[in-house]
Amino acid sequence: MIPDMSALPTPALTALAIALLLQITLAVISLVVLARTPRERLLFGKKWPWVLIIVLINFIGAILFFAIGRRPARVADTHIGAPTAGSVSQTVQRLYGDDRP
Repeated sequence: MIPDMSALPTPALTALAIALLLQITLAVISLVVLARTPRERLLFGKKWPWVLIIVLINFIGAILFFAIGRRPARVADTHIGAPTAGSVSQTVQRLYGDDRP
């Protein structure tokens, strides 16, 4: 049985169309982000549970994926030493040139 959509008022049809477009857009964006995210950054370590959650739970599944589904990326810890007198004077010279008072 297909409901008669013509009986709905125009604002309700507009709101329904916007909600449907938003849901489809959110699902597509979350699936693209999921495809680009490495498995080691995912909460369950696998992609297929997130595909099921995003597709079957609609709005909430995509929001859950963005909120808790991904771990932060690791940042490479590079050690930068303390500035030396030579590097400071070189920086000052590059900034202000030889015309220092």
